Amino acid sequence: MIDDIKKLSQKYQPECAQFLCDLIATPSMSSYEESVINLIRKKMEQFRYDEVTVDPMGNLLGRIGNGKTIIALDAHVDTVDVGNAGLWKTDPFKGVIKDGAIYGRGASDMKGAVASIVFAGRIVKELDLADDFTLYVVCSVQEEDCDGLCWQYIVKEDQLRPDCVVITEPTNLGIYRGHRGRMEMEVRTQGLSCHGSMPERGVNAIYKMAPIIADIEKLNERLASDPFLGKGTVTISVIWSTSPSLCAVADSATIHLDRRLTKGETMESAVREVQELPSVQRAEAEVVVLDYAVPSYKGLTYPTKKYYPTWLLDENHPAMQAGEETYRQLFNEAPRVSRWNFSTNGIATMGMHGIPSIGFGPANEIHAHSPEDQCSIDHLGKAMSFYAAFPKFFVKKN
Repeated sequence: MIDDIKKLSQKYQPECAQFLCDLIATPSMSSYEESVINLIRKKMEQFRYDEVTVDPMGNLLGRIGNGKTIIALDAHVDTVDVGNAGLWKTDPFKGVIKDGAIYGRGASDMKGAVASIVFAGRIVKELDLADDFTLYVVCSVQEEDCDGLCWQYIVKEDQLRPDCVVITEPTNLGIYRGHRGRMEMEVRTQGLSCHGSMPERGVNAIYKMAPIIADIEKLNERLASDPFLGKGTVTISVIWSTSPSLCAVADSATIHLDRRLTKGETMESAVREVQELPSVQRAEAEVVVLDYAVPSYKGLTYPTKKYYPTWLLDENHPAMQAGEETYRQLFNEAPRVSRWNFSTNGIATMGMHGIPSIGFGPANEIHAHSPEDQCSIDHLGKAMSFYAAFPKFFVKKN
């Protein structure tokens, strides 16, 4: 089986690379993924997947096999925007091949993985591997805007609950078993506006916020740490205020907090830490966990809290054992085991729903969201072979 998978992965690598270029040439920011979903759907149908469906949210699910054990390969199809186009050395929407890599928006995060899992499904189908498992190739939407929302919908509404999910975000071909969680909060102070020529007659909400900002910076220094996942963090990413005019005292001020949660930290504990800051209490400030309620490209709105739980799979779990054995059989060496610095759909698959999840993906996460966005062509073939081989090893370990 291994030799056959490796041969087909090498055979299809050039075609997979061209498909990645086509994906990059099809812009797909969050809530605008319809064109790229249609492109991928046609490819799945061309490869004769057993069933290809698009759910009401817009997620694309390609099924191969009808076995008892259900395994899902997940890759989100949406990307962040380009940012300052002047910083790019290549056209972000062309899929430029240079020095053995493909450059363009989403190459690393994560259209390289999309191409690889779709072609892995082709290999599974061609070699008739899915006799004792069901493989779902999932191309999900809105992840960049709201990690895991797609899998909240897939589990709760589509009623698909796999025995294992492979999150294919970039790992530089390492095997990852978790990452910190995150959440988004606002701290809000209220003031009283008055004419700017007589500030003593009002209450400036910005002044009330100033000591809170200093306390948030100090809070970051004493947050909990975990030997594997790393330290919890909090930072202020945005600050704004309101007033009747530029000649008036501010009547409100708001800061937006990006809070990263390490092992043992929860939404409740993170909120409480901010609420208990002396400056927050003196200012009688409001601490709010934000909501996400943005329509998908199909018009469906599926509201959720902007709380994305920490998750960590035990290093001896059968899914990890299967992943490591797959890697050794394919590449004749032990894999690098680590965790992501950023957040993925794993916050829903395992963090919310307890579905065993591992990570393995082409490309290096350091290129994600950058003007150097790229994926090695060699990684496409290796990732393709891993995704095609993993289900058999998971069935044996499970």
